[in-house]
Order: sequence, then structure tokens, then C-alpha cells
Amino acid sequence: MAYTETSTTGYGTRVGNSFRAIGSGLLLFVLGTALLWWNEGRAVKTEKMLNEAGNAYVEMENPNKKDASLEGELICGTAMATTEDSLIDAQFGIGAKAIAMHRTVEYYQWVEHAQEKSEDKLGGKEVTTTTYTYSKEWVRRPIDSSQFKDPAYQKKNMVLTTVEDAEQYAENVSFGAYKLSESLIHQISSDEGMELAISEDLLKQFDKAAQTAYERFYGVVKKQQPVQQQQPVQQLLIPDSVRALLSDSAKAVIDSIQAYNDSIKAVTDSLMANAENKKDLAYIHQAGNVLYYGRVPGSPEVGDVRVTFEKVVPAKVTVMAVVDGDSFKPFKAKNGKRFQTLVMGKKSGDEIIDAAKESNNALLWIFRLVGILMVIGGLKGIFGFLSTILKVVPFIANIFGWGIGIVCTVIGIAWSLIIIAIAWLFYRPLLGITLLALAGFLIWVFAFKGKDKLKELAAKAKQKGSATASVTEV
Repeated sequence: MAYTETSTTGYGTRVGNSFRAIGSGLLLFVLGTALLWWNEGRAVKTEKMLNEAGNAYVEMENPNKKDASLEGELICGTAMATTEDSLIDAQFGIGAKAIAMHRTVEYYQWVEHAQEKSEDKLGGKEVTTTTYTYSKEWVRRPIDSSQFKDPAYQKKNMVLTTVEDAEQYAENVSFGAYKLSESLIHQISSDEGMELAISEDLLKQFDKAAQTAYERFYGVVKKQQPVQQQQPVQQLLIPDSVRALLSDSAKAVIDSIQAYNDSIKAVTDSLMANAENKKDLAYIHQAGNVLYYGRVPGSPEVGDVRVTFEKVVPAKVTVMAVVDGDSFKPFKAKNGKRFQTLVMGKKSGDEIIDAAKESNNALLWIFRLVGILMVIGGLKGIFGFLSTILKVVPFIANIFGWGIGIVCTVIGIAWSLIIIAIAWLFYRPLLGITLLALAGFLIWVFAFKGKDKLKELAAKAKQKGSATASVTEV
């Protein structure tokens, strides 16, 4: 069931907040502008660096043998990344010969979700209704439920244990006859699940601690009755002298009965063995590379924890970097930008450069979009007080606010295009001039065409206001 909370903000408070928002709006506008300028320069410098790298690299034909002629050269080579280092997770007592080890932890918790709905009232007040809903989810950090709004869900969260995420990397990773640098090692992504060889004594410690935490929160759980010792299945012992007198059909019946008894005994022995092995591990379970804290892994309860262990195994990789002795270092372009990369599998140098250019272009448009939205949001924050002042009459304020939103959007886009164009003028004048022309066109449309639209909206608002006044007099 949802829990709702209603709050009312007075007209004076809203106006005051809108004036205070001018400062944050101005800051957002400046930051958005700076982001747009920086992003264009970053993208152009990165593209020039990639073009330079694409023309400079040479293929490393045999990484398994050192080649003195490649010293200081930007190379592209493919080989197996291997290591002899052994990594150990001391907390769980497990280890492996691996390039890296990762421990990931999740907690089953109540999660609070809030949804707000605001409504303007005549006179300038604002009524905000917040609806809180709750659901059980696997999350990466324990959640403090004492701060939940709904009293029914407060202090409903607990954890059977707390474990930190962890990762460690091998120091010595070979790439043929060379060694990979630390930054290149971190780019290897050949993850696979680890085998959990946790000692029985340690598992029992975990189990006891988890049981204590569980019973402290949920109370003592009634233990299941132990599996009763089954009476041994009686064997049919028939002397050979008697068996020789029986018919073939009788012998077949006796053999089938004996086989049935043997199968029943095998099932019983298996059940008893499993019950004996699990009697001390009611709260700890292992499944593949997951260690589960909780009573029933298939039916999680609040407080359950699952820890996933993975390792990075030797794999074929392709490296593009500058040879530095028996290792590698980043390529430094003429403009100062640096570049080195490791990709999984066998790739050509051209494929790596093309992929890097695509990534650079995608990042360029992401930052452009973020920057434009920041500029528009900043302008709305600066001029938002105008519509807030008119909130005494919500209908008029909404129309005016809609108009301010349109104006801020148009100006924000035009301003962003101008900033982008000026930045590009330093690198590609033709495209910069084109963008400036587009920005000028938007300003012209707004200045000469948008003015008539705003007058039309104002006239409609005035007519509706007059109609409302007439109805009130009647």
C-alpha cells in the first residue's frame, strides 16, 4: 500500500526560492557553456591524435620475440596475455592463478521509491503530494530503512553480514616476450566464475554468524526435525540349494525384489549423507561462483547477501602502444594527447583506430547534448522568477511559463550553436561559419516571427481573463 505525504509552499516562499534560483541558474549556464567549449576542443584534438596514430603505427609480427628495431615505435600486435601470479582473497581463503580477481556483493533490501506531483493553487500556493512505494530488490549497498517515510517500513532492513566489493590484479602479466603495463592489465575483460574452495571451518563460522544475525532480527526459527535413521533394508538370503529347485520365473521375481531393495538403500544412504553434510550450514550456500548468505537461495528474505567471485583468465588480446624496453607506454601525439589501448581478441590497427574514432564521435554528441540541456536549464533558472511571480493566477502563469520555456529553449540552442561554432573556427573554419549562420537564422526566426506568436498568446490570455471576470460578475 502506498504512503502519501502532502506539503504546501506559500507564495512568498516560492517567489523567494525563484530569486535564489537565479544564482544556481547562472552557474549552470556558465558550466554548460564551458562544457560545450571544452568538448569541441577535446573532440578535435582526439581526432587529430587518432589520425596521427593511424599513420604512425606498425604491425608487430611476432610479439613472442623481442625486436630491438621496434623500440619507441607505436605498434599493433596480438598475443596471449598470461601470468604466473597467484591471487588470494584472504577474507574467504580462496585464490587462483589469474590476471585479476573480482568480488561483487549484493544485498536483498526494502527500497523506497518517491514520486512527486505538484499543483498550483489560486493565490500562489503550491501543494506537493509525494507518494512513497516500497519493493524488495537486490542492491549494491545496505539501505538504512530508519529514514523511510512510511512508519510501517521503518527499521525493516537488516543484513546477515557486510562484505566489501574487492578487486586485485596480477603485477606480472606477459604479452609474448613483453610485459603489460598496469593500465593495460586493467583493460583485460576475460572474466569467468571462480571455483569456491572455502574451508569447512570458515563456512561454519560464516554460518554461525549469519544465524545469529538472522535470529536477532527475525527471532529463533524452529529447527527442522532431523532425518530419522532408517532401518536397514532386509536382504533376501536364499540358499543356493533352494534356489536351484526354483523355476526360472520364480528366480526372476526374487531378483527384481532384490534390485528394488538395493535401489531403496542407495536413495536412503544418499539422503542421510546430504542431511549430515548440511546440518551445520543452514544459512550458507554455495552455487557455482556465488556464496549465498540466507536460508533459501531460491526464495530470498530481507537481509540475504550474495557474493559473486570472478577471475580474469589468460586470453588473446591486441595491444596498440609504444614499445618501451620490455613493456609499453602511451603514444604521445604532436598536440600532447596520449593514446594506448588493449582490446580482446585479434584486431587490426585500422579496426582499432576506426573504433576509437566512433567512440570519440559518440562522446562528442553526448557532451553536446548535456551541454545544451545545461544551458537551457540555466536560462530557465535565471528567468523562472517571472512566471513564479504570476502564480497568483495559475492559468496565466502557466501560459507565461510555457512562453518563457520556449524562449529559453530557442536562445539556449542558439547560444550553444554559437559557442560550438566559435570553438570550431579555431580548427575547421568552414563548419564554424555554417554553424554561425544557422544560429543567426534561429535568432532571426525568434526575433521577427516569434514576436507575433507571443502577441497572439497574450491576446488569448487576455480574452480568457476577461471571460472569467464576466462569469464572476454574473
